[in-house]
Amino acid sequence: MNAKLVMSRRMALTMTVTSAGLLLAERITMAASQPVIGTTNLRGGIDAGSAGMVPGAPDEQDKRLADIITAAARENQPVFLPPGTYRVSNLDLPDGTRLHGVGGATKLIHDGSGHFFRADGARRIELSNLVLDGAGRALGDEAPAMVHMRNVGEVIIDNCEIIGSTKTAIQLERCGGRIDHCRITSAADYAVLAIESTGLAITGNTVADCGNGGILVHRWTKGPDGTLVSGNRITGTRATNGGTGQYGNAINIYRADNVQVTGNHISASAFSAIRSNAGSNVQIANNQCLASGETAIYSEFGFEGAIVSGNLVDGAANGISIVNFNEGGRLATVSGNIVRNLSLTAPYEQSDTFFGLGISVEADTVVSGNVIENAPRFGLLLGWGPYLRNVVVNGNVVRQAKTGCAVSVAEGAGSAVISNNLFERVPGGGVIGHRWHDVASSELAHDAAGFPQLTVMGNRVV
Repeated sequence: MNAKLVMSRRMALTMTVTSAGLLLAERITMAASQPVIGTTNLRGGIDAGSAGMVPGAPDEQDKRLADIITAAARENQPVFLPPGTYRVSNLDLPDGTRLHGVGGATKLIHDGSGHFFRADGARRIELSNLVLDGAGRALGDEAPAMVHMRNVGEVIIDNCEIIGSTKTAIQLERCGGRIDHCRITSAADYAVLAIESTGLAITGNTVADCGNGGILVHRWTKGPDGTLVSGNRITGTRATNGGTGQYGNAINIYRADNVQVTGNHISASAFSAIRSNAGSNVQIANNQCLASGETAIYSEFGFEGAIVSGNLVDGAANGISIVNFNEGGRLATVSGNIVRNLSLTAPYEQSDTFFGLGISVEADTVVSGNVIENAPRFGLLLGWGPYLRNVVVNGNVVRQAKTGCAVSVAEGAGSAVISNNLFERVPGGGVIGHRWHDVASSELAHDAAGFPQLTVMGNRVV
């Protein structure tokens, strides 16, 4: 074979491979430097930057943003707002709004009078990955909150940061949907006020430094609500408006039935960590309640049905109270909780109110399997005056309390079974009868024959 021909073929093959490699490398470089598909196309929506929104512009851009949102909603398209700061106010969100930003980087600042974000009568509104900054600017009289929505079938507020409201951060009225993984701080009133909700979930949020409350689930009239409040971290709830428990609660249920409050981490609330007022069928389970200013967990006034289980209370004036039988409060179980390090002091002066209590209950309630430690007054308080009926207290441990268990023996007080509890280091006695404030018996753990309405057996006082 001709050697020159072989060499020529080898050189040609080498040149072909080299050229192909160079061409491939060039194509790869071009592909890396240029997006295959534009941001807007990738998201399948409208890029607000391309549509005229300018980050950092000194003037308000609410009219421009409103027009973009309206046009996108009409086409059932999301709006993507690029990173940067935008000054807006008085935004009315139409049905189908889907406003998305870049988490922690897309910031909308309230820069006017009137309201900030508002919606009414929509089927679906979605806000995600936005920073909404009230900037301490006053909201108009018609705006109760920075984000105010009414009669919206599905509200989705996801991974947003809402800060600096001069009123409430989010107020929803007759809305469903979810508020999920948001950070809500420095609201002058409440972080979230949800009224007469229709299948709402408030989950995984961080709430801090709010003036009068954290997460509130309320109704104008008592009835089924079904809101889920779970996995939130709430700290530093104040009571700027004062009072004796109307304000200053990290989680507050009012007239709302069938609500679940589970797995929340709550600390430094001025009053209660969790307060349910007239909320029937409430479940309060597996929460951590640290450094509460008053009663850590409350189920009070006109309720029927409360399950309080698996909670940890460390630091409060009172631990857990299931009370107000005189107002219809009844029917509960209190089980598997740890309650410790209670105090005789609270945010207001005492009158007939006791502080320094571990667990207090009144009617149709079972208290079992709890551990109470360091209660400066009573580990357990059963009934108050005549307001005691059908209480069973079994298998609890109370240690380091002035009195282990105080039970009402006042005229009209009903029946209680107190059995198989362990009381340690209780200098005032293990089980002691009371008429209102006054001690009315000797140690009932040894002899309760004088009170036939009581069954006291199998308890150990050491």
